[in-house]
Amino acid sequence: MDVVQNWAPNWAPNLHPLLVHFPIALLSAAVVVDLVAWGFGRNRGLRQGATLLYVLGTLGAMAAYVTGRAASQTVWLPGMAHAVVSEHWDWALRTVWFFGVVTAVRLVLLRPSRSGPGPAVVAVLALVGLLGFGLLYETSDRGGRLVYQHGVGTTRR
Repeated sequence: MDVVQNWAPNWAPNLHPLLVHFPIALLSAAVVVDLVAWGFGRNRGLRQGATLLYVLGTLGAMAAYVTGRAASQTVWLPGMAHAVVSEHWDWALRTVWFFGVVTAVRLVLLRPSRSGPGPAVVAVLALVGLLGFGLLYETSDRGGRLVYQHGVGTTRR
């Protein structure tokens, strides 16, 4: 894991804070674009755009998870933060798995060589994204608490 951390610039404690905001933005955008595509009568272009956002966001979430696990070994953790770190890891792993499965299912069901999915499939995929958004929120909330309540990864001690 040291190799991953060595890629961080000198001013950053590790790579995690540099990467973590990309999957949050990409996966949030994927959910919104998917809901808009559903609202516009199963718009294929928007749906494909949402799938691309899901792919990029899921890859980013995987990178954020790996760098976050590595980061926890390199930063100062006050005693009260250990429980929040554990919760953050648990939520992050659930989020990565959820979006990994959802993205894989989307790639299979929405691949260009298939005929368009039925309205029920499109609706279910869009609504499942909202569940993922909930997981993303819970993960992000705990990560934010680590930084802003406990000072993890900052120079504050």
